[in-house]
Amino acid sequence: MSEVKRIATRESYGHALVELGKKHDNLIVFDADLAAATKTGIFKKEFPERHIDCGIAECNMTSMAAGLSTCGFVPFISSFAMFAAGRAFEQVRNSIGYPKLNVKIGATHAGISVGEDGATHQCNEDIALMRTIPGMTIINPSDDVEARAAVLAAYEHEGPVYLRFGRLAVPVINDNPDYKFELGKGVVLRDGSDITIIATGLEVSEALDAAEMLSKENISAQVINIHTIKPLDEELVLAAAKKTGRIFTVEEHSVIGGLGAAVSELLSEKYPVKITKIGMQDVFGESGPAKELLHKYKLDAEGIAEQIKEALK
Repeated sequence: MSEVKRIATRESYGHALVELGKKHDNLIVFDADLAAATKTGIFKKEFPERHIDCGIAECNMTSMAAGLSTCGFVPFISSFAMFAAGRAFEQVRNSIGYPKLNVKIGATHAGISVGEDGATHQCNEDIALMRTIPGMTIINPSDDVEARAAVLAAYEHEGPVYLRFGRLAVPVINDNPDYKFELGKGVVLRDGSDITIIATGLEVSEALDAAEMLSKENISAQVINIHTIKPLDEELVLAAAKKTGRIFTVEEHSVIGGLGAAVSELLSEKYPVKITKIGMQDVFGESGPAKELLHKYKLDAEGIAEQIKEALK
């Protein structure tokens, strides 16, 4: 059996920017002294005149991009999620969100899979922060195929977009001819009748593996990939709740304010069912190898399956 291809979505981001840059002269990329890590350096090599390194000045970078977006450019600003969403939150809110400017935020190194960089850099709060900004679209792709498609869709979308990318190489699960990316539309990856697992980002592949483990114990799990957290695919989530009556959300993010919160808010209003939120349980991360951290915090397939079985008792 051939080994599964693994690619970090931050790599996909860099290559997608180059693809866009070849087609659109108005694309401009900003970075904050992290081009090698965020992979915007790939774009810089191809289009040095359209890549601006702002140094360690994320707030200024955000304001500069906001200004250029009013002059016909489509700026992508890039930094670690902790800085792009956290440090520059005021500028994202007031300079991009409030005037509804056409700026795209490429936030890499999100979640505990940042690994050895530790809790200060493992942003598990960025989706919650971005969800509070009116009009902000939030995309958290699950693999290389989806990440590339998400960048292209973000460019085509008029208005602010927050794109969440990871450091860890993850399995490519969407490399099939039927795959189609559509903003605001989730994807059913596995059918099931007992429970529904709604996952986002790198947790999608882990959820699929967990569903396979559960099937061996006669638990039939439907798996849904929600790549666009805002706007949420309400129709699909409601249909899943009505079908199985038991929802589990899985995310590499705090259970406060992220995918689980979005799903809970929807269902509590329109179709109340039992929901279990699997994610970072109101704790900070810690330094360590990414895969070991995912295992410790029960965010790998084994941990997800274990939490689901415990909740179903």
